[in-house]
Amino acid sequence: MTSPQSSPARNTASGRLLALQTLMAVERQNCFADDAFAKSATHANLAPEDQALAFELVYGVLRHRATLDWQLNAVASRPVHRLPAVVAAILRLGVYQMRYLERIPVSAAVNESVKLAKGVKGRDWSGVVNGILRNLDRTEIERPDMAHDPVNGMSVTYSCPNWLTQRWIDQWGFETAEAMCRHTLTIPPLTLRTNTLRCSREQLETRLVEEGYTVSRTSVSPEGLILEKCGPLQALPVLREGWCYVEDEAAQLVPLLLDIKPEQRVLDACAAPGGKCSHIAALMQNTGEIVATDPEPRRLERLGANLRMLGITCVETVKIAHEADRASPWRHAQQGFDRILVDAPCSGLGVLRRHPEAKWQKTSAQLDWHGKRQSGILERVAPYLRTGGVLVYSACSTEPEETTQVVSRFCQDRPEFCRESTARWLPPHAHSLTNPDGDFLTSGFRYNMDGFFAARLRRT
Repeated sequence: MTSPQSSPARNTASGRLLALQTLMAVERQNCFADDAFAKSATHANLAPEDQALAFELVYGVLRHRATLDWQLNAVASRPVHRLPAVVAAILRLGVYQMRYLERIPVSAAVNESVKLAKGVKGRDWSGVVNGILRNLDRTEIERPDMAHDPVNGMSVTYSCPNWLTQRWIDQWGFETAEAMCRHTLTIPPLTLRTNTLRCSREQLETRLVEEGYTVSRTSVSPEGLILEKCGPLQALPVLREGWCYVEDEAAQLVPLLLDIKPEQRVLDACAAPGGKCSHIAALMQNTGEIVATDPEPRRLERLGANLRMLGITCVETVKIAHEADRASPWRHAQQGFDRILVDAPCSGLGVLRRHPEAKWQKTSAQLDWHGKRQSGILERVAPYLRTGGVLVYSACSTEPEETTQVVSRFCQDRPEFCRESTARWLPPHAHSLTNPDGDFLTSGFRYNMDGFFAARLRRT
């Protein structure tokens, strides 16, 4: 494949090459798209506008993949999934530009896709790519009728896998399921949480406005601001100086459920990369003691860097050798904790708009596996909560196997823990974001939040 060159035309081609390399890394390594993009972009040396095009192409293809495949399958001689992965990715990039990017002429989308196909090792696929895309340009493709085939129709229209669409229809009904599928296509806002150890929300807002940014306040979170397009995050001074932390509004509400007090001892059992941990520290006014754990050294390093940037000193990071050792090895555990947060690793099905690659990586079978893993973490940390203390269990998922079922099973096995309604500790506008058990749940995606769940448990 061609390497990045200096001329504008070559740079545009290199932007597409960067997008293709990222998509292939996601496909082969089953990794996060943002990690794959950052790694590929480091070696690409592209101009900002070409890197922005690559970023848009990657996330556009991942968000709309099922819709793109439906159109391609209508004109191709064999289904996209039977083509080599790199050829399928080139075709998706081409049709995404043709159908979703009006500023790019169809001829340019086709020609640049053909150039990418010529770089595929082992066989020249340029003729196949050229024929499929030009045939598609001449053909109007109708989507399946949702009235007659709701699952397939919704899957193609909103680019969600059939198993997930069927699941959401069965679980929530057609109207809510459609809203949830549609939500996976939306571009999430850039939401900041004020670091109240450095400034107030009003001071942060004033500074951002003075620096030329367009800012609005979050609907529910008392510490959040939504920023309009601002360019690369690395260039945002308030982030570099630790005035704020990038965090979705739903995630900002979870630490409030702990009812944190200064000088308490807190365990954050799944702490990296540090969003909720740093929020807890701010609520404690950087006093007391927070033990933050993670089994992966690189994630702990990132957590430590984030805490230093935010000026937080009350947190001790602890690497655990294995997930089964989340509590017992620590000298702190013997003293007990006043509060415990378990922001459990999960499927991430509540944050598909941020990680659209997960739509094509996850399966229904993984939900039970996640649920067992989450139950295991809860069981291991629960004995170290003091009597009268509070444990909050949260997950960026709305699926019962990872949320309500985990909590119900835990309370049934441990009658000394009682479930308390989260409404009392939520801001007034968030009181509607609770389920019949009083758990915090954003399944309807009100207020443009991610899909989140949290339950509050007290040890009596």
